[in-house]
Amino acid sequence: GAVHRSLIIVLAVGTQPAADGSSDMSSVDAVVTQIGEMLEEYRIIVMKSTVPVGTHARIIAALRSQTSVPFDYVANPEFLKEGGAVEDFMRPDRVIVGTTSPHARDVMAELYSPFMRKSNRILFMDPTSAEMTKYAANAMLATRISFMNEIAALCEKVGADVEHVRRGLGSDPRIGSAFLFPGVGFGGSCFPKDITSLIHTGRSHGLPMDVVDAVW
Repeated sequence: GAVHRSLIIVLAVGTQPAADGSSDMSSVDAVVTQIGEMLEEYRIIVMKSTVPVGTHARIIAALRSQTSVPFDYVANPEFLKEGGAVEDFMRPDRVIVGTTSPHARDVMAELYSPFMRKSNRILFMDPTSAEMTKYAANAMLATRISFMNEIAALCEKVGADVEHVRRGLGSDPRIGSAFLFPGVGFGGSCFPKDITSLIHTGRSHGLPMDVVDAVW
């Protein structure tokens, strides 16, 4: 199968929200178990799914409990936008590669090299930071939307035009214009589940996520 033929094995299965706001990891766990059973020689396991911070340690431990075959693990979260996934894949604004293995880092750099011809936009880091970056990015974007809706509500109260305010804010290069449109709020398949997962992760470590909680 694919595990036997491929040096790089990319996991891209769903992680739906559980009842308590955490991520349902059953699909990921099932795939990892299958890989552990089939591993016969060195492979690089690449996680594309959005998984809770710290997942890399759990998956590495699970694989090592199943097999003595060497492998490397890479956290490689995706940042594709709805409606623009192909463009984002072909011309990514950044590629996050989280690994502690120099060899896996070199292989991932080679893998993405065709998409980096104009400029190198790969950011290398540890797996924990890579996992956190995905959640932090979506939480920030949801925060911008929620903030702008709050400003829009106040504009209605005081008689200001939120469109003028939005343009004034967006013209500041430190702020930028993206995700500043007031509307019905954030939705989609990623923001809600990622925000609740981030809140759950904070609580599980005894850290209330006050800003993200307010956004939710």
